[in-house]
Amino acid sequence: MFKIVKRKEMAGGKMILNEIEAPIIARKAKPGQFVILRANETGERIPMTLADLNPEKGTITIIFSVVGRSTVLFSDLQEGDYYLDVVGPLGKPTDIGMAGTAICVGGGTGVAVLYPIAKMLKKMGNKVISIIGARCEELIILRGEMESVSDELLICTDNGSAGRNAFVTELLAEVLAKETPGVVVAIGPVAMMKRVSDITRPQNIKTIVSLNPIMIDGTGMCGSCRVEVGGVVKFACVDGPEFDGHEVDFDQLMQRLQAFRDEEKQSLDACGGAKVHRCKMEEEFAIKDLGKPGEAAVAEVKAA
Repeated sequence: MFKIVKRKEMAGGKMILNEIEAPIIARKAKPGQFVILRANETGERIPMTLADLNPEKGTITIIFSVVGRSTVLFSDLQEGDYYLDVVGPLGKPTDIGMAGTAICVGGGTGVAVLYPIAKMLKKMGNKVISIIGARCEELIILRGEMESVSDELLICTDNGSAGRNAFVTELLAEVLAKETPGVVVAIGPVAMMKRVSDITRPQNIKTIVSLNPIMIDGTGMCGSCRVEVGGVVKFACVDGPEFDGHEVDFDQLMQRLQAFRDEEKQSLDACGGAKVHRCKMEEEFAIKDLGKPGEAAVAEVKAA
C-alpha cells in the first residue's frame, strides 16, 4: 500500500498532483523513468512518468489528466488514501549529459515529465531554455517550477490567455533562429513531438522525445508498447520511454494509440464520463498532414 501524502488539484481540477510515499522508488528513480500504479484490486495498471522525486522524504510525485475511467478512479483518491500498487522505477532514465544549450519543450501534462529533466540539465550546468504551452492559461502547469530551472521561459497558449498566442513549435522555430542548442527535449502530445522533430531534423539537432504507447506489464513481455524507431521495433517500457525523435515512426504510434478509443469511451461513459481535453495541434495535424477535408478531420479527431 502506498499512501498519498499530498493531493493538489490543478487546471481547475482537470489535472491532479499526487505525492506518494514510496521510499525505495524515490531513492532509486531518476528523471525520465516511470512507475505503474493500480488504485485497487479491480483497477487497471496505469503507467505514469515521474514528475518529481524526493529521496530524503521518501516520496515520488505524479501529475495526471482526468481523461479515462482509471484516472477518474485515481482522482477520487484523497490525501491519506492509498494506491494498492506502485511498481518502479521502470524504463531508462534520461541520458543527455552536457549539451551547452538545451531547449525543453512541453505541452499540457508533458510539462510534468519535462520538469525533472530540465532541473537535471540546469544542475549539470547547461543553459536551459524552456517553452511550455497549453490550450489556455488554466491548463498551464508548473509555471513557477519551470521558471526556477530555466535561464529563459517562454509560454504560449492556443487562445492567447497566457504568454504568446501560438503553438510551442512556433516559439521553437523562433528560438532556433537565434540559438544553436546541443539538444532539444520535447514531451507532450504525439503530434507536437512529431512537429518538433520535423523542425529540428534539417539542422540535425539532437532531439529526445518521451513516448506514451499503450502499456500493460511494463517489463517488455506483452509487446503492447512496441514502437518503430529507425525501422526497428522497440518496447517503450524497457528500451524507452525516451527515443531519438528523428527516428520515431509517429504515424504508426498515433494509429496504435487509437486502437481502443471506442472501448475507452464506453468504459468512461459507464462510470459517469469526464470531459477529455485534447491538444489543438492534434486537430491541426489531422488537417495538414492526413490529407482530409478540414471539418471532417477535426470532427474525427474530436470524436476519437
